Amino acid sequence: MKTFHELLKSRRSIRKYTDEALSPEDVRLILEAALMAPSSKRSTGWEFIVIEEKEKLEKLSYCKEFGAKPIAGAAMAVVVLADPLKSDVWIEDASIASILMQLQAEDLGLGSCWIQIRNRLTENGQSAEDYIREMLGIPYQIQVLSVITFGHKNEERKPFDEEKTMWEKVHIDKW
Repeated sequence: MKTFHELLKSRRSIRKYTDEALSPEDVRLILEAALMAPSSKRSTGWEFIVIEEKEKLEKLSYCKEFGAKPIAGAAMAVVVLADPLKSDVWIEDASIASILMQLQAEDLGLGSCWIQIRNRLTENGQSAEDYIREMLGIPYQIQVLSVITFGHKNEERKPFDEEKTMWEKVHIDKW
């Protein structure tokens, strides 16, 4: 196993995947990472829709004009949602669950990519969130944050270059 620091450096957005399916154990571990995520006051307002069916992945890839095409080639996509009535910080809670899934995937040697949905539009100008809501029968009060793609990597990305770490963004005791 890599150290956590090595895991952070090697986790990169992967947009190209092989045709190989994920193992049931890998899927379980990825979802378990999300379900173990911390949330404000342990409200656990997040919800997840797992999609592995190729036709649905293809249809889902049209959810926004730019940046969603990797969904079609993924072995699995997880739609990340949350109930804002359970927590006023649902975006933060769902984001934490999302990155934990991505780190778990990297730890398993798998690739992942965050596809932003909230505040994005389809090619026809429809809300990406409404497109997904209609496609998957999501209740109106549940908000769609993102879609995270997963699969076996079909591209190599160099680890994060630590020389590009922007230490100037860190302020000690004051601005």
